[in-house]
Amino acid sequence: MRQNDSEVFRMVVLGATGGTGRAVVEAALRAGHAVTAVTRRAGALPPAPGLTVAVIPGLGDLTEAVAGHDAVVSALGPAARGPVTVCADGIHSALRAMKATGPRRLVVVSAHGAAESRDRSPYSLALWASVGAKMRDKEAMEALIRASDTDWTIVRPPALRDSAPTGHYRTGTDLRIRLTTAVSRADLADFIVKETVEPAYLRRAPRIAS
Repeated sequence: MRQNDSEVFRMVVLGATGGTGRAVVEAALRAGHAVTAVTRRAGALPPAPGLTVAVIPGLGDLTEAVAGHDAVVSALGPAARGPVTVCADGIHSALRAMKATGPRRLVVVSAHGAAESRDRSPYSLALWASVGAKMRDKEAMEALIRASDTDWTIVRPPALRDSAPTGHYRTGTDLRIRLTTAVSRADLADFIVKETVEPAYLRRAPRIAS
């Protein structure tokens, strides 16, 4: 999967200024990887060793940002209510850039309750009732990913918490998610970085929970 001759693993992070995206950037840098964080505005992230910031308003052409990297990680998520296409639009741009420049590894944060994980459980029903527009965006994103020829992993977390990392979390494609199930963004980021570099769920959609 590696696209360069360097010993350092190089990853692009989309949505790098959101809560999950920042956690992914920090986890990747701690692990010694090189990170290109894609942001919509300059000055959104403080300088750090191993970090390159690519300012791309609107997540348009990602070709230059993706070139020379080993993987793309997307932590995109819309903040606005109502119909949104942030996740689908961002992945569309990422897939186009990956096809043009070579990297195949793609790890994306979706949500439990999207696509085939949507069921009649209290968790899924409550999620769709509260943020149905965001879930439709994630489903559109997932459809694009599954139709691609990338080496993808779709990560489906439950509710996210801004709590300290524990280093203890469970993953699995059939993990049971209840109304009270949650995971910290720090633990989610730890899993994402490890999964990006050493895939355990290639072309699968694991869930994660504390």
